[in-house]
Amino acid sequence: MEQAKEKEWGKATKALHVGYIPGKTDMNLFRSYATPLIESAIYPLTDIDQYTRIVQGLEPGYDYGRNSNPTVDVLQKRLAALEGGERCLVTPSGMHAVFLLTSHFARPGDEFVTSYNIFGEAYDFFFHWGPEHMGIKPRLVKNPGDLKDWERQITPKTRFIWAETPSNPTLFVTDIAGLAELAHAHNLPLIVDNTLVTPYLQNPLKLGADVVVLSLTKFLVGNGTVVGGAIIGKDELIRELVSDIAHVGAIGSPFDAWLVLLSLETLPLRMARHSSNAEKVAAFLAQHPKVSRVNYPSVPDYPQRELAKRQMPNGFGGLLSFVVEGGKEGAIKVTNALKLITIVPSFGTSRTIVTHPATHTHCNMKPEEREAVGIYDGLLRLSVGLEDPEDIIADLEQALDKV
Repeated sequence: MEQAKEKEWGKATKALHVGYIPGKTDMNLFRSYATPLIESAIYPLTDIDQYTRIVQGLEPGYDYGRNSNPTVDVLQKRLAALEGGERCLVTPSGMHAVFLLTSHFARPGDEFVTSYNIFGEAYDFFFHWGPEHMGIKPRLVKNPGDLKDWERQITPKTRFIWAETPSNPTLFVTDIAGLAELAHAHNLPLIVDNTLVTPYLQNPLKLGADVVVLSLTKFLVGNGTVVGGAIIGKDELIRELVSDIAHVGAIGSPFDAWLVLLSLETLPLRMARHSSNAEKVAAFLAQHPKVSRVNYPSVPDYPQRELAKRQMPNGFGGLLSFVVEGGKEGAIKVTNALKLITIVPSFGTSRTIVTHPATHTHCNMKPEEREAVGIYDGLLRLSVGLEDPEDIIADLEQALDKV
């Protein structure tokens, strides 16, 4: 008896299934040298119980695009390895990571300890939005160079300690090992924002910190194309945060993760060049008669030079700041006269960019709060790029001549 012919699929079915049938196609077809970009929000299951096995961690796999993705997973593993942590969670932005950690550790009525030496948006979240909308209270360390000042702010309501080091934009360096020892003596986790110098130059977890926060938007991607964040810590914490994220957002997007993965391949080379260029620019600015102060660990009068060398033995990164004479008016004259360097309220790009923190990134701080941490009206933040250093210096020199 002649075998019945298999029915040919209709055009609608062909449009959906030919070449790739989820869960049934041989995945050897996707043997790619580059990390594959998987944009799927949903994943086929081999059987009904596979979902439970994946969610409970009994079997590797992916459950839902809000919580997991193969491309994002590669980035998470790579960042965890770079930071020396057990596991990583990639978030849609650095501020999403800040929110997620704060809401995880603190409840209404709880407190945490931090200083004004933090990213402008983190300041606004910690000192205004958080207290108003979440009922959490920051306790301010006025002298973050004094570990006793940190300890004085700890109360029975304290749930975590937060430090950004080096800080944006004044490059204040916090003693991570000393602060970690203090935090652990009080059974508190220490969270460190390591955005400014990246895991290539500093590893807070190896110095005793419990959690690291990163903005992927800055030097990690390095070209201004991605907004993203990351949290690195113990496996148990990250598992809990993955559960939290199902209620308050999603992981970072696969496409953004793919772009960051491409950039990470050159991170050591880029950070070495950023650091080298920044040292040369800082040396030029330090001797300029119209510059009263330079914030960068390589300059001779930098007050925390030895601590910076211990925590960042391979370089200090590409961010520096300097104070020009004439206050805000002087800063405006310099920025308006720049020809090569662009005004951008961000940092960490391959091109050199400049920001006026008092007007841009830290405008939500009161003037007296900015003054207390050295964010003067004449302060300019310079993100030193990968250009020939002589060209960066020449542009700064001609601009400073206008003051």
